[in-house]
Amino acid sequence: MKAHDDFRQGLIDGIPIGLAYIAVSFAFGIAGAAKGIPVWALTLISATCLTSAGQFAAIISMTAGGTLVELILSQVIINLRYSIMSIAIGQKLVEKATNWNRCSMAFAVTDEIFAVSCGRPGDITPRYFYALMTIPWISWTLGTFLGATASGILPLIVRNALGVAIYGMLIGIIIPPAKTNRHIVAVIVISSVISLMFQYLPLLSGVSSGFVIIICTLIAASIGAVLFPVEEETDES
Repeated sequence: MKAHDDFRQGLIDGIPIGLAYIAVSFAFGIAGAAKGIPVWALTLISATCLTSAGQFAAIISMTAGGTLVELILSQVIINLRYSIMSIAIGQKLVEKATNWNRCSMAFAVTDEIFAVSCGRPGDITPRYFYALMTIPWISWTLGTFLGATASGILPLIVRNALGVAIYGMLIGIIIPPAKTNRHIVAVIVISSVISLMFQYLPLLSGVSSGFVIIICTLIAASIGAVLFPVEEETDES
């Protein structure tokens, strides 16, 4: 694929993610403004941090009088799963990708961008990934600004509805590949069962949500790798 086509395809693939991010970041802007955080501060947070769960947790910690240490630890725990995703993306990068490419691309590793990039056939080029992250980043920042600005105007029922937007977005990412691959369905079920165990078993219920995500990911992915190994392509194919 030519470099121009690679960049263009990245922009196209990023449009659905960007549209979904507007709704979620809009909700973040509303939630942050309701807690008294200035519009400029909320916009700056979204422009420098692409992590919905981490950002929601951050504004709670900041407005509740939490210490800087608590804020840092909560972000490390919640966002630790992105290190796993970055390693997986790194395995798909073309050999000519530089260390600068890897470091700069890591800024925009989110659940949705990870799913789309790793689901793409073949290797990932830096041009494709930069294009893929562009529209979601703009949408995330713009949505936060609009939500923070519009806080207090929208009725309560609309603001509450936007709070579940992220779950609909994540479901929309996993459903298409699950329709054509029963192995993906099995891994999703395994991960869901493990998550429910942490939710309802007394001995496990005290584990933080960030660690639960990491543990579910590692266990489900490991079981999936053992039970459903991906056959390596031969040089001739």
